[in-house]
Amino acid sequence: MSVVASAAANGSGMVIRVRGRFDFSTHQEFRAAYENSAPGTRAFEVDLKEATYLDSSALGMLLLLRDHAGGDLAQICITHCNPDVRKILTISNFEELFTIQ
Repeated sequence: MSVVASAAANGSGMVIRVRGRFDFSTHQEFRAAYENSAPGTRAFEVDLKEATYLDSSALGMLLLLRDHAGGDLAQICITHCNPDVRKILTISNFEELFTIQ
């Protein structure tokens, strides 16, 4: 499984971990992860520590997560990006929409 979801340690949100390639092949797993969160969940951490690749479909999936979580009211943090993934997020101006650590 390349996408694993769990409750956040503080209990106020959800952590979604992506392993390997974050591309269209993970679309269903990623979508299922956030759609199965508790109703009203607005805080998500997307942990990309083990992600080796990210493409435009992954960017779209992150935007869908943002919409699902409430758009501008969402609290989504993308964490543990490797330099290549971070560069893609920066070029795409995702720092305007998400907290990236």
